Amino acid sequence: MQDHVYKLVDLVGTSPVSIEEAIQNAISRANETIRGLRWFEVVQTRGHVEDGKIAHYQVVLRVAFTLEAADA
Repeated sequence: MQDHVYKLVDLVGTSPVSIEEAIQNAISRANETIRGLRWFEVVQTRGHVEDGKIAHYQVVLRVAFTLEAADA
């Protein structure tokens, strides 16, 4: 088995629909520019309230990606 080293990055995903969509939005966007995404952890959830109703969800994620091996 090959050893892996991971880099951690914090992201904030948002959605007017759901917590799950906020997570998916963050992961999908990060995947456009970060190679080797491997896992995520939900660190915090919060939302914005307007007129007594949930208007927006925010989810703080800690994502990890595998560092590429240095060429020898």
